[in-house]
Amino acid sequence: MTEELETYRKEVHTGLTELLKEAKLEKGDLFVVGFSTSEVQGQHIGKDSDIEIGRAIIKEIISVLRPLGIHLAVQGCEHLNRALVVERDVAKKFGLEIVTVYPQIHAGGAGQIAAFENFEDPVEVEHLQAKAGMDIGDTSIGMQVKFVQIPVRTSVKEVGKAHTTYLRSRPKLIGGARAKYTWDPFNQNK
Repeated sequence: MTEELETYRKEVHTGLTELLKEAKLEKGDLFVVGFSTSEVQGQHIGKDSDIEIGRAIIKEIISVLRPLGIHLAVQGCEHLNRALVVERDVAKKFGLEIVTVYPQIHAGGAGQIAAFENFEDPVEVEHLQAKAGMDIGDTSIGMQVKFVQIPVRTSVKEVGKAHTTYLRSRPKLIGGARAKYTWDPFNQNK
């Protein structure tokens, strides 16, 4: 692995680990990543895709998530309408609609190709609602993260030269002036 790829791998690992600590995901949860290898290199999104960077990032994310039993979804670019690569059993488990398309270097991107290479039975789905996600290069993963989305600040602000955004979700807070958000049914702890 080149020195640059090792740096990207470490940045992804650190940012992901810090996000997971904050997000408190459980075994079986969905996690989404979207990234632009062009942006990682300091280029304009979609203009300089690099499969080796895609492979390094995907392998690092898988190495962290798989032992935790967290399912990975890899968002594609706008040319695939932001479709996502997941394992076929994940699509079935969550009732996700499988679509017919295969990623290319400039349609789906290096990240999706790397996911196809590293997943056991990859398929594309149109959309999903993950519990948390990581966006490397402003790829707009917000549409794939469950409402209500909360930004998480980590020590990693960039992977390579790509801006990073981290999101977790929480259940909606509902009610009004009399609602409470911790369990205390008889208001003993006013």
